[in-house]
Amino acid sequence: MKLPQLTDPDRYAGLYVFDFGEQCAVGYTAGEIAVLLESERYRDGKVYKIHRAYPDGRLELAGVPTSRFLTEDGFFFYRGGPQQARDDYTRLLAMAKDHQPPCRAKLQLARLPGADIEYVVALIYPAEYSDQMSRWLLDGEYRGGDLVEGGVSQVTSYYQGQTEVIERAQLWGVADGTSRPADEVLASTHIAVQR
Repeated sequence: MKLPQLTDPDRYAGLYVFDFGEQCAVGYTAGEIAVLLESERYRDGKVYKIHRAYPDGRLELAGVPTSRFLTEDGFFFYRGGPQQARDDYTRLLAMAKDHQPPCRAKLQLARLPGADIEYVVALIYPAEYSDQMSRWLLDGEYRGGDLVEGGVSQVTSYYQGQTEVIERAQLWGVADGTSRPADEVLASTHIAVQR
């Protein structure tokens, strides 16, 4: 894989390289990578995350499985009572308004009929943002739930269970504001440096 020469490589840390096979392009956001992988033409491309960029132009890359962009991860904050769960939901929603999360996310207040702990606040987001979402919750000093669980399998269980959603909100996130529309991403695949 031959990477293009970058000016100001530091600004590419945290972004992605997409290997199309015959060429590669640098500077995609996670949302843009998802657009490429969801397209018929580029679904077999290889993805690398830029962990570090050095002043001399070298990049430290880590391969990312395609499934990370097509899978959801989440945090689940369980409460025994409806008011405590609603308070958790309200605090998390307020935190998102004051300091946007790093990506789009679904926020739901739900009841789990028949469960030992009957109420939950679910925060569900693309799995590729797991580290950033954990950091966002820590930085925001969010302390919800009597019991907290998380992970891809928890999201699957939540969707498959008898969940009664009481209230929901869509959080758009900071990263989504920097991603380009799908048609623009697909039209610019021939450009080696995307940003």
